[in-house]
Amino acid sequence: MEAILKRAWELKQNLIDFVLDAEGELAVALEAYMAAGSTRDRYDIAQQNQLVDSFIVEGKVGERSPLDLFIAETDLQESDRILLENWRRTFTGLFEISQILPDGFDLINWLTAKHYTVKLNNPETLKDTAKLKPGEILLVRIAPVTDNYWIFSGSHILMGKLGKPKLAVAIGNFKQNHKKGLYSDAPELLEQAWQSVEQYHQDFTEFFGSDEVTLSGYHLNKKIGEFQEVITKKRLAEAGIDDSKSLDQIAEESGVDAAEIRAAATEMGADADTVDQMLGKPNSKMVMPKIDLPDSIKKVEQVTAISNPRWGQMFLPTYAPIKALLETEDWQSLPNSDKLIRNYLEDATINAFIWQRLAQTYPTQLEKVLQKVLALPDFNLQRDLEALLEEYNKSLEPALPEIASVPLHLHNLFQEAVTEVNKSKSKSSDKKKGAKGFKSS
Repeated sequence: MEAILKRAWELKQNLIDFVLDAEGELAVALEAYMAAGSTRDRYDIAQQNQLVDSFIVEGKVGERSPLDLFIAETDLQESDRILLENWRRTFTGLFEISQILPDGFDLINWLTAKHYTVKLNNPETLKDTAKLKPGEILLVRIAPVTDNYWIFSGSHILMGKLGKPKLAVAIGNFKQNHKKGLYSDAPELLEQAWQSVEQYHQDFTEFFGSDEVTLSGYHLNKKIGEFQEVITKKRLAEAGIDDSKSLDQIAEESGVDAAEIRAAATEMGADADTVDQMLGKPNSKMVMPKIDLPDSIKKVEQVTAISNPRWGQMFLPTYAPIKALLETEDWQSLPNSDKLIRNYLEDATINAFIWQRLAQTYPTQLEKVLQKVLALPDFNLQRDLEALLEEYNKSLEPALPEIASVPLHLHNLFQEAVTEVNKSKSKSSDKKKGAKGFKSS
């Protein structure tokens, strides 16, 4: 084992040197990858090292990764080649230290609840991790060295011991900053999450009769609430739960613990708050808690909701105006027309799918508008749109949408985090009332 760990360290150093010393296409690809990564909120030496490490496996030089190039261009023994090929499974995770070992750690990946035994394979890592404690959270990449053991693939970022609210925030940040690595060690979870997006889209089109609906913000908010209620009842039915009875009644009749029924219901996609409301309330029926759209959207005269089986659900308060612009020959006479087009390019919430949808519906007019607004008379929509979207940092491939289902352990964590935050707010509010002379009840 010691020989494998030592060789893994040597190969890793050679691999990093190969990437950092490269010229030509590989150097250009690394620079672009690092520039894209540096837009994240945190960017220090540890993150820089993590970006280089992820580039080795996830970066592209033409059709090949830097790891492919290293394997192809380096004289390697068969054992080295096998080890390097295994490093394609290297991934970034948000890990909790469950146990300190004499030569490493037992870790749990919070995103997937999978366990890993990590061995320390060099003095530098040994020194950097000497003060780590059980319960602390690490953002780090790990790489396999055998079927049972892993190593730290690069620098770790210590996040400390986190309460549930802060841990939920950290997981949310991870999902935002590491979209390509989400559930990367659990492809079955990723597949289920994508399937849930497709199912949501089917439910949306069935309920609204189309993949696109435009209403006032007030009415859309009400319809979305009704839609959520329909989905919850449907999921509960799929879980074998009679929505005319309380969970206590169902549990008593079936001889199954109510907590088990709640777990089954939420695992099928039912809303946990709704299920919890029914526990201990024999006369309660399934009622979806009210889901409000943001106030900024509820007050808009026209809001368009669009659903897609890959891109998820989008709420667009400016979709009706931009369609009107593209349906008007004298579009420059409309107020703020240039500003609206530029906003669609610059606003990160307007994704590539929306642009592709507009391009498919209004190809001629959209091309003319972009030629004028961007002062590019030779702009060709079919030829140049994708490059334009990439220039404005709009990915041409969808990341897993927010409406996707999450593993049950994450769902429970988010629910518990919200409960803790609300309790904290309530205590804070009570203290303020007391300070103003109100008598606490």
